[in-house]
Amino acid sequence: MDARQLGYFLAVVDHGGFGRAADHIHIAQPSLSQAIANLERELGVPLFHRVGRGVVLSEAGALLVEPARQVLRDLDAARSAAQSVKDLQRGRLDLVSMPSPGIEPLTTMMCRFAESHPGITLNVDGAFTADEVVASVRTGLSEIGLLGSSGALRTAGLRVVPLGDQPLVLISPPDHGLPPGDTVRHEDFRGLRVIASQRGSLMRRFVDDLVERGTELVLAAEIAHRTSILPLVLAGFGHAVMPESWTPLAERAGAAVHRIESTMHLRASLVSRPEGLTPAARAFVDMAAAWAADA
Repeated sequence: MDARQLGYFLAVVDHGGFGRAADHIHIAQPSLSQAIANLERELGVPLFHRVGRGVVLSEAGALLVEPARQVLRDLDAARSAAQSVKDLQRGRLDLVSMPSPGIEPLTTMMCRFAESHPGITLNVDGAFTADEVVASVRTGLSEIGLLGSSGALRTAGLRVVPLGDQPLVLISPPDHGLPPGDTVRHEDFRGLRVIASQRGSLMRRFVDDLVERGTELVLAAEIAHRTSILPLVLAGFGHAVMPESWTPLAERAGAAVHRIESTMHLRASLVSRPEGLTPAARAFVDMAAAWAADA
């Protein structure tokens, strides 16, 4: 039994006979009769009694009418739902992001995407390293990944869209006590209490390089969850080296942000599979590529 057979069956019911039903659904009457005969043979019961030149429903046929209508209604609903996803009217897009790109440019890109596709739910998972982001995209847990790196990525088989570089900045408590001006030199770190990310991050590498070159700073804390760093800075616990994407949030919260002379840069990128993406993912990647080209 299939949807086509059920549609033919209901056409005969609704139009009171094979001839009128065949005319309405634009099929030859012998073909319609054969389709109904095949359905009756499959079910093992007659669906119609032939009376003269007309037909009347059998008991089994009468019992089939409502279930057949429900099946076709459910199929129509399923087609509509699938079409709405194809047309980006609704659906879900799974992304994964490292913390700093997850502030910017992800915020801007999500807002731009939502302007055109407000019915799509964006689900953003978290990762702390570029390798974790790449693995999530490779395995299909996420369709799109945002990451930050200091150099070339190991992304064979994936599409990479560069999203721009973010210089590292120094975020300080409001009463930071640093020399006047918005730029600090490496020697200005001497004696500072520094809140650092854990080893493996670009920010931690910058701090370690300062120490290796003889800058006597105080490593006040190592923080895995970077969302904890800004509250610690605001509480006066210490200073933090973070990507430039944190600047607006830090300044709105009342922290001071300084450019760093001769700093490192975090390279923000989007990664995705080159093909086989859902319509929503394709639209997001295209939007990100256009945004990066205009930035």
